[in-house]
Amino acid sequence: MQTDFSAVAKTLQNTFDQTFHEKAQFIPSAAEVARLVEGFRALLCQYSLADDLSQQEPLLQRYAQSLEKQIFNARCLLCRQQNNCSFCRQQARQITQRFIEALPDIQKLMLTDIRAAYEGDPAAVDEIETMLCYPGVRAITYQRMAHFLHQNGVRIVPRIITEYGHSLTGIDIHPGAKIGPSFFIDHGTGVVIGETCVIGARVKLYQGVTLGAKSFPLDEHGNPVKGIKRHPNIGDDVIIYAETTILGNVTIGEGSVIGANKWITQDVPPHTKIN
Repeated sequence: MQTDFSAVAKTLQNTFDQTFHEKAQFIPSAAEVARLVEGFRALLCQYSLADDLSQQEPLLQRYAQSLEKQIFNARCLLCRQQNNCSFCRQQARQITQRFIEALPDIQKLMLTDIRAAYEGDPAAVDEIETMLCYPGVRAITYQRMAHFLHQNGVRIVPRIITEYGHSLTGIDIHPGAKIGPSFFIDHGTGVVIGETCVIGARVKLYQGVTLGAKSFPLDEHGNPVKGIKRHPNIGDDVIIYAETTILGNVTIGEGSVIGANKWITQDVPPHTKIN
């Protein structure tokens, strides 16, 4: 008896289409988003392109065209205005243009992170090493691109970007988190940074740090309330050592040092050391 591959393939497609109905045609391609974010990262880092400026303009144009399609799909997927694809298409084009124009600013932020990694790790022999090899630098580069899209109203695509980075680095940063310049995650594995985190300048985290939320408040139907501030605020020049968990909308004051393996659910005053 031979397997009917055609029948299996058709059943898989039909079941999926029946489950998600008209949404199925608008699902963004995770593989294409990952390809794009690696292409943009190559341009930001200029590796393999530094001596060939003529390649960059056509690359940017191709990447922009593909990104616009993924943003369009994501917007249509969540759109509440049925049969008004022209609006989603216009929004996708405008957001893509803003993203391309913002790349120099994203690059400037990335360079502060590269410098912070070099200055913050005595094992680093060169800034280029931190750019190429350090998972913390890679994860925050992805997040800075995703954050711009998130701030401009794009959903799903930014999450694909940061989850792609998570899969490569073991560092989970939500695209909604607001992170200041010169951010350094040393080692990095197991770090979690939630959606409504606000992190200041020159902050340093070690592996296993969680900046998370406490139990969620529920609405009258028993569902978690969305859109509220539920993650920590980390002031400038804070250091948080390995495996520390900080939960809720609390503030860690500027210049504070939080030792390893701590559980914190209350505000910490500026310039405090918790051993």
